[in-house]
Amino acid sequence: MNDKLLTLAKRVQAIAESGLHYTESDWDTDRYKELEKIVMEMISKITDQPFEVVKVALPDRYGYKTPKIDVRAVLINPGNEILLVKERVDSRWSMPGGWCDIGFTPREIAEKEAEEEAGILLKAGRLLAVLDKKCHDHPEDLHYTYKIFIECTAEDYSISTGMETLDVGFFKQDQLPELSTPRNTRGQIDKMFDFHYGRLHWPLID
Repeated sequence: MNDKLLTLAKRVQAIAESGLHYTESDWDTDRYKELEKIVMEMISKITDQPFEVVKVALPDRYGYKTPKIDVRAVLINPGNEILLVKERVDSRWSMPGGWCDIGFTPREIAEKEAEEEAGILLKAGRLLAVLDKKCHDHPEDLHYTYKIFIECTAEDYSISTGMETLDVGFFKQDQLPELSTPRNTRGQIDKMFDFHYGRLHWPLID
């Protein structure tokens, strides 16, 4: 029971910390700080660690910085077309995906992001690649990022847009739309097709 409670508390703490990072509202800042304090008290009780120890060790802004993890769901349909979503942030296209959330496995993130961004229920399968963003043709980014690509399957290929997307569709390898290069590159998508056609078998890793 404590493990489950601790996982839930960490998720709430991550939400509070993200809110503190992104909000521009003084009112929201006060509420996120209050939420963060409450969840730290919860974690202190669950772990039997002094509150002051939790307060210093838990927030990422005080701790050891590690790479952020971005997960992409790779789905290629029976017509040899790859699933892409049109990102609201830049009106360009990418495989469904996003930052990992606390409390979710990489496969769960792939499935969750695909449902939220493309309205499709997927089953995440094998790992295709773990790539360091700096090793590929992405624009500069404030975050140091590892990118995980996971092959997915679907029984029903019905799709629809989500809150973060403007459009969604399936595309042939030689008919790709303008890509959202902070999220995926042409070379990475070509590698996903290499897996699909059996030209690659082992996961890629930088």
